[in-house]
Amino acid sequence: MRAVFESKKFRKDMKNLINYSIGFLDGMQAGKQKFLVNLGMDVSEMASQFIDANARVSPQTLHHVYEWYQVGSPNARLFDIDYTVNRNGVSFISSFTQSATIQHGSNTPFREKASIMENGISVTIKPKNSDVLRFEDNGDIIYTKKQVVVNNPGGITRGQFQQTFELFFGNYFTQAFLKNSGLRDYFARPKSYKKNLAAGVKGGKTVGYQTGYRWVANAGAMIR
Repeated sequence: MRAVFESKKFRKDMKNLINYSIGFLDGMQAGKQKFLVNLGMDVSEMASQFIDANARVSPQTLHHVYEWYQVGSPNARLFDIDYTVNRNGVSFISSFTQSATIQHGSNTPFREKASIMENGISVTIKPKNSDVLRFEDNGDIIYTKKQVVVNNPGGITRGQFQQTFELFFGNYFTQAFLKNSGLRDYFARPKSYKKNLAAGVKGGKTVGYQTGYRWVANAGAMIR
């Protein structure tokens, strides 16, 4: 019985395997940027849709972040949810946009409607083109020559957008979405590394880089 050990081939294969592993890690790092960009775009829209759904269920608390009489409509949002990618990950921030529609009984848009109502900022209303101010209060039409100060124009809407925003990222996203989407399991088991191991023994670092990049970058497809 005789065994032949080809040390030269063994050393070459081991070197390629090590380089494959190094390339895989390098590819992961490069693919991370693309993954986070895709994640940011998708999660921003998911958060917006989450707010839309909550607005349709509870319009009295979130009507202020939509154009008049269009609560819950994606085309009538008065908010944006943007994302920023950095070396630590991806972060999300919300901002409000101006309203362009006019409420029944008014002549001009309440442009800062969303931010004023959300933050409970007091508003002073004065007659603009006449000596008499006309406005609606609980279904009644009121006429007055005096200016009117509304201390909390948003009523129960105050802080509701922020609360819903935090509900998505603090509860739904971290506890339900990440678990149900399969992302955690996907990253815990890098099957692509093992699947391409034979090719890595032959191709070394180049194959490793391509495998690692695709593995991370393609993870975003799981949340669509």
